[in-house]
Amino acid sequence: MSDTTKVITATEFKTNLGKYIDYVIANNEVVITKNSKKAVRLTPYITEIERYFTVKENALDYQYGGKKVSYEEFMEIYEKSELRMEYINGEIVLLGSPNTFHQDISGNLHIHLRAYLKDKKCKVFYAPFDVHFYKKDLNTPDVMQPDLLIACDLEGTVNEEGRYMGTPTLCIEILSKSTRSKDMVDKLNTYMLSGVREFWIVDPKKHSVLVYGFKDYDIDEYSSYKVGDTLVSYFFEGLEITVNEIFEA
Repeated sequence: MSDTTKVITATEFKTNLGKYIDYVIANNEVVITKNSKKAVRLTPYITEIERYFTVKENALDYQYGGKKVSYEEFMEIYEKSELRMEYINGEIVLLGSPNTFHQDISGNLHIHLRAYLKDKKCKVFYAPFDVHFYKKDLNTPDVMQPDLLIACDLEGTVNEEGRYMGTPTLCIEILSKSTRSKDMVDKLNTYMLSGVREFWIVDPKKHSVLVYGFKDYDIDEYSSYKVGDTLVSYFFEGLEITVNEIFEA
């Protein structure tokens, strides 16, 4: 507890309400007790982005030259925030809003994937949709929002809050200038090591798609498709999409 924390009784707080509100506004905190037990804590209001940077500033785990936050700290921030964010290698990554071409591509892919999956047990989802990826031999997950994904293990992997806690079979990321390096390096590594079977990297700038097939937590196959080609899925038999159709605006 800091030197700027006052512990007072509920009666004292009621009697001096204005005084203690001013005290908290001045960037202090007040703990109110009832029946000799701590019951309420009053702290200054901060925005979610300020809360995020405060947690990062107080984090004690320093690795790879960057400040880390624990998975528990991330979940506490995430549950109280309306910001879109991911948790990758112990760091919080704030997500920006996609542009119109990104949304065109996502919509085109969703239409094709949904049509392919009709009457199949697998289901396609699109962002924002959180997935907890547990990499091989690690207990702390990465929490990410693939632009699109196909899940085939929905039975028994949706918790009481309606959250999907399984491992997707296919993940798709649509590149942007701000996410290019993370999508092509960090996310590829996470998907590969968490048991995902296939990963597509869609490049709106080059109008191309990279398809990675994973087996035994390693890259098994790798293919590159450009305009004029027909993309062939590594894992899903019969799933083929003309690249031109992916980039229709």
